[in-house]
Amino acid sequence: MDLQLSNKKALVTGATAGIGLEIARRLAAEGAEVIICGRSQKKLNDAVSEIGQGVKAVLADPATAEGAAALTAAVPEVDILVNNLGIYESKAFADISDSDWLRFFEVNVLSGVRLSRHYFPRMLSRDWGRVIFIASESGLMVPPDMIHYGMTKTAQLAISRGMAGLTKGTRVTVNTVLPGTTRSEGITDFLKSLASDPNASSEVIEAEFFARDRPTSLIQRMIEPQEIASLVAYVASPLAAATNGAALRADGGITPTII
Repeated sequence: MDLQLSNKKALVTGATAGIGLEIARRLAAEGAEVIICGRSQKKLNDAVSEIGQGVKAVLADPATAEGAAALTAAVPEVDILVNNLGIYESKAFADISDSDWLRFFEVNVLSGVRLSRHYFPRMLSRDWGRVIFIASESGLMVPPDMIHYGMTKTAQLAISRGMAGLTKGTRVTVNTVLPGTTRSEGITDFLKSLASDPNASSEVIEAEFFARDRPTSLIQRMIEPQEIASLVAYVASPLAAATNGAALRADGGITPTII
């Protein structure tokens, strides 16, 4: 399928690993001009080398106001904005400090807000654009051990839907993709921190996690980042023009609802 992205410019945050890297790779493979950003020049260089043609890197961190300003100055306009940057951790509610709450909100929420505030009005003026927030099923089913993380994902859903309401009658869309637990660099250590036996094999640890902590998952396995990237690439394309204001679940059926 031709996703008609060959003349589009896309910015993907948090794209040096995991879901973001695969989204950048897929968009570049579809012919888009892709820009990635990050705090580490080495990680950016490695990602550019791994993806190959069609991707450029900007050393800037949109989790800070200064970094977002540097990024938008270097890349004034894009057709597609994928707000993927995010952090997560497991932590008891009583142990989540004020600084934890603020850090999670700034990285997971304000990074996307800052960039959307710059690019979204320009998309509206050109009458074409795609803003995509990468949230999580945790925004709907907030994990008791990750309440501060779940809060940020619920916030992304609210922001995305509110922005979509501003696109009425235009060819701009704003949507949210909600991955379930997805394989990434940090997921092994995260699952080990929750495992009853951290020294067990990765297969045993993963099976225990889904049976105990994600029992409603229908696929009972990790989602591969390429599976998320495929959905994002479609939503970013002109072919997805009728999808707007949506929360699109790619969570392996973990959310037990019919819509």
